[in-house]
Amino acid sequence: LYIMKKIYGYNVGIKGEYVYDEYYDVIYDGKGNEIYVERSTGYWVKREYDDNRNLIYWETSNGYWEKWEHDDKGYNIYYEDSDGYIIDER
Repeated sequence: LYIMKKIYGYNVGIKGEYVYDEYYDVIYDGKGNEIYVERSTGYWVKREYDDNRNLIYWETSNGYWEKWEHDDKGYNIYYEDSDGYIIDER
């Protein structure tokens, strides 16, 4: 794991949730991908990327996760989530 930088920001909303006066931490990898975000409430999101910077895994502190596979051109060929939903075009 290569941590390029860590920044502190001020958050006014995430995906329709309006969360005022909340701070968050963001950690990036060596390629500039956002790999970890944690709100001051303790809620966090973790992301993983392949060598081509395609998102391959996403997980939240409430236990929800999603994962993807991509072909050589970067097209999504597989998707699965923690609810059991799967799309397989491999």
